[in-house]
Amino acid sequence: MTLAYEWLGPVMFVGALAFLSLGYPVAFSLGGVAIFFAILGISLGVFDALFLTAMPQRIFGIMANYTLLAIPYFIFMGSMLEKSGIAERLLETMGILFGRLRGGLALAVVLVGALLAATTGVVAATVVAMGLISLPVMLRYGYNKELAAGVIAASGTLGQIIPPSVVLVVLADQLGISVGDLFLGSVIPGLMMAGAFAMHVIIVAWLKPSVAPALPLEVRDIGAASLGRRILQVMLPPLLLILLVLGSIFFGIATPTEAGAVGSLGAMILAGANRQLSWASLRQVCDATLRITSMVIFILLGSTAFSLVFRGLNGDRFMFDTLSNLPGGETGFLLVSMLTVFFLGFFIDFFEIAFIVIPLFAPVAQTLGINLVWYGVLLGANLQTSFLTPPFGFALFYLRGVAPPEVKTTDIYRGAIPFVLLQLLVLVLIIAFPGIVSFLPSLAQ
Repeated sequence: MTLAYEWLGPVMFVGALAFLSLGYPVAFSLGGVAIFFAILGISLGVFDALFLTAMPQRIFGIMANYTLLAIPYFIFMGSMLEKSGIAERLLETMGILFGRLRGGLALAVVLVGALLAATTGVVAATVVAMGLISLPVMLRYGYNKELAAGVIAASGTLGQIIPPSVVLVVLADQLGISVGDLFLGSVIPGLMMAGAFAMHVIIVAWLKPSVAPALPLEVRDIGAASLGRRILQVMLPPLLLILLVLGSIFFGIATPTEAGAVGSLGAMILAGANRQLSWASLRQVCDATLRITSMVIFILLGSTAFSLVFRGLNGDRFMFDTLSNLPGGETGFLLVSMLTVFFLGFFIDFFEIAFIVIPLFAPVAQTLGINLVWYGVLLGANLQTSFLTPPFGFALFYLRGVAPPEVKTTDIYRGAIPFVLLQLLVLVLIIAFPGIVSFLPSLAQ
């Protein structure tokens, strides 16, 4: 590669981002850019066509990756639990339990969001369920529209950092680390995120009681015995499922893939116990699983072609030299990589970010001696903000699709901003105190 053509690698990267920002499908954007630059490189005599012969071997490598098999299992588990009606009963019961407090409904949404994150891990299902059930109730009893919309959208994103999470599975694969270690490392940060959301609700309700009033007595007064029975009935099943899935991973009884299979079976049993398991629902869940898994695999194929051509044009060497020689060493690299992921989150979603930029960051992080589990949790917490950052935050779109007409898009955007700031605060704490991530993995060793 002559100096005259060193620009090809960086321009290829910029070209992929340009196509993604225009709304083209991720897999075809990456694959199309790879084909174009491969042809351009061959015509200019700076790209060896032998690189392309490695593509079939890489594809078979993806298909043989046992870790990636966890993705369809967790997607199936989340989709089946969505059909089981567990979210509706959790929200209704927790709403009654916390309804006597100012901001109680919002606190119930945060708690249910954390529980659903640890069972389903599916942001779309969680946001839509809570938007359909809780948002009309919160508005009916005088909640501020921005607070109500913000807490629902933010709580739905907890599935990105609280395991089991598809995002963490993908990050573990891209970073070349254990999924179990990444799951363990993200537990405390995930709980911190949920705690920060709850604390925000409590403070806002205390400072401005009118924006988050308590429920009227006649709505929440169902009797202590009846409430106790409801709490046991709705809390025990998801807690048992969490213990089966996460407990088996954390204690080394099962791999994440095996635990995902157990979770899928458990979700079907829960749906059957709630009389929600039928051939029609099973067909819908399988269809959703197939669609999302196929999308992930196609993105993987496109990103594999992209990285192969990018490497053939020496783009990886250019990026490695640039990132590893930033002023400030490890601190400079962390600052640049975190800012890059954060700002990309305004325009593209977490899958696109994970498959495009993480392969560029991982070798540099390893060379600089950064703990990759800690770095993976940082990336997961940062990617969580991509669901909330306007204008293209997916959680905002999901909520917009089910919100009542009186809730405007601007209300949802403004409501999300305090929670984005809280996510960034937790991210800063994880950077400042790495022991938050390393504590549980060190206990498990």
